[in-house]
Amino acid sequence: MPRKLLDYAIISLKGMAMGAADVVPGVSGGTIAFISGIYEELISSINNINLSLIKTLRKEGFKACWKQLNGNFLVALFIGIFISVLSLAKFLSWLLANEPILLWSFFFGLVVASIFLVGKEIKQWNAMSIIILIVGAVGAYLITTIPPSENVDSIPYLFLSGALAVCAMILPGISGAFILVLLGSYKTILDAVHQRDLITIATVGFGAVFGLLSFARLLKWMFKNYKNVTLALLTGFILGSLNKIWPWKVVLETKVFDDKVIPINEQNVSPFAFEGDAQLIPAIGLAILGFSLIFILERVAAKNRPISD
Repeated sequence: MPRKLLDYAIISLKGMAMGAADVVPGVSGGTIAFISGIYEELISSINNINLSLIKTLRKEGFKACWKQLNGNFLVALFIGIFISVLSLAKFLSWLLANEPILLWSFFFGLVVASIFLVGKEIKQWNAMSIIILIVGAVGAYLITTIPPSENVDSIPYLFLSGALAVCAMILPGISGAFILVLLGSYKTILDAVHQRDLITIATVGFGAVFGLLSFARLLKWMFKNYKNVTLALLTGFILGSLNKIWPWKVVLETKVFDDKVIPINEQNVSPFAFEGDAQLIPAIGLAILGFSLIFILERVAAKNRPISD
């Protein structure tokens, strides 16, 4: 049955959740897409953007072309993502600077729940699935230990940053924002969003479109031919990313970027290492909230499985 206006409003809300996650280095919008039940439809819809659309437009008209594209779904989703990025970027930056333990605790609970949710979709556990899961977890963990580069703002580099980050963005567990941190482009892009620097935003956007159209084809092929192994790999990615989003850290090394002190080497520690930490109980509560929210979203998504237009 065709979608109604309310269905598209819900898709936009899911897009807003994806956008909020992607602003935070360490949390993947792909994880949000997966747990909200729109991941495979998103990958399939992106793959619909090809030269056959032009042929359909010429022979059958705009309406058939739009339907082939699954345009209503993509527009509703990306409107939500852009609203979230533009409206929440400054707020989330403030939380990262002022309340990092509480913010990371919420996302840590969310991501832990995602491991169970994505892993549940693996229909057949065997030696290959386990090996691939371990490979994904180790790979993601190693990525989180790479020190970030200096801030770089050249046009070609920003284009490349957008292409690589969007590939990570649509992978559950691998954070596009964290890839930008590693590349040294995160602050440049975040400042561009704050300051409405259209040249920088457009450059990163074109790079993201290029990366998205290229990488989505690989993902669709993997889901079609090796779905079980692909899910195991994605579960491993999410598991390995937990190292990055552990809430309690001590800063070992910093660098100054544009008169701001940025931590570049951090070490995870026990919550009890912070003596008299008044945030421990609220942090645990937010982690439980994030964990519970995933299963609530999954239950809602199960009742309303997406149907392409």
